[in-house]
Amino acid sequence: MRDRNRPVNHRHLPAWLKPAPDSVVADNLKLGKWPWIDAVHLLWTVWVFLTPMFGGGFTLRWVLITLWSYPLFILLFVMTLVASRRSAPIFALAMVVLAMALLRSYPSGMNYFVFGCVMLRSNRCIGVRRYLLELALLNAGFVSLAWWIGYPWQVVAWIPALTVVIGLIVNVERASSEKDAALRLSHEEVRRLAATAERERIGRDLHDLLGHTLSLITLKMELSRKLFERDPARAQRELAEAEQIARDALAQVRSAVTGFRAADMAAELASAHLLLESSRVHLRHSPPPPMPAWIECGLAMVLREAVTNIARHAQASEAMIAVRVEADTVVLEVADDGRGGVSANGNGLAGMRERVAALGGTLRIDSPRGAGTRLTVTVPLGDGNAAVAAAAPDGPGLPAMEARA
Repeated sequence: MRDRNRPVNHRHLPAWLKPAPDSVVADNLKLGKWPWIDAVHLLWTVWVFLTPMFGGGFTLRWVLITLWSYPLFILLFVMTLVASRRSAPIFALAMVVLAMALLRSYPSGMNYFVFGCVMLRSNRCIGVRRYLLELALLNAGFVSLAWWIGYPWQVVAWIPALTVVIGLIVNVERASSEKDAALRLSHEEVRRLAATAERERIGRDLHDLLGHTLSLITLKMELSRKLFERDPARAQRELAEAEQIARDALAQVRSAVTGFRAADMAAELASAHLLLESSRVHLRHSPPPPMPAWIECGLAMVLREAVTNIARHAQASEAMIAVRVEADTVVLEVADDGRGGVSANGNGLAGMRERVAALGGTLRIDSPRGAGTRLTVTVPLGDGNAAVAAAAPDGPGLPAMEARA
């Protein structure tokens, strides 16, 4: 089976059938959907073939008209999906014209009219009032023509009601889809701006940290080179000072890198809220209390893993995150009302246990099947030097460089 997330190759299609960049098919591709998912609405065209059963029967004239009108209708439907926003309504109106032209001799054509009215809203950015006004004008023309031809009053009343109801449903679906797409774009923009701001901050910090230090080391080395023959003792002092400055810079770089890698609990809660709400999980949480940085960093990473598990596996509708300080401990609780039944070492729990153990804390999980999951992490407040040394990753080769120095 073809992967729906893979870009669709339209090279084999004629030029006039290739989707426009702002077409319905193109929008579906941008949202990660199957490009032709809207074709499922063609199932409603079964009424084209059922209408003769309610009057007139399956005559030779009905067969001949269906043989040429139905393929034409399908072509117009496809064109509304691949055409741009500007030209798509033209093909929807062409369905309406086709239905009106066939109304006297082909009652099945009323289905083309309904499709034309519905597809008129398909890919346009218009308000509900304008769309209802357009429907009212089209239905006024249909009712006048059908009444003049002599259609039963039930048909004359039923078709306008049908077009308005289905049209409003499609209008709501399209508006919701457009809002979801706009929300997704805003989320992506927020992430991009946050990443850009973080890169700029890291660049400024590294420039401020290393710029002056490297300049000072360069001056010390140049001075020692000039004094090497005239004053060897002073040259050695300059080299020793340059070495000490380099060691201090190395320690500052390691400290800065640890700070870059550290996670912030407030930022992690905001990220959790964004992830769960986009997964249709309502999140309740309160601002985190002050705590040592080494505990905050470790708990933030545990929280990230726990929230990811809820979004992927819990099938929950509501979640709760609580962080509090009790006596000499920090307690993190993450609960959901999902399916529960989480195994002791499943869904990333092993990695969370390792992080909690590195902080000197304990992790407890309560996950009865069908009754949700509650994760409780308790970390003692104390000297964080050992925990930081165990939890914070060292840069490659830095300990060895210091040992050789």
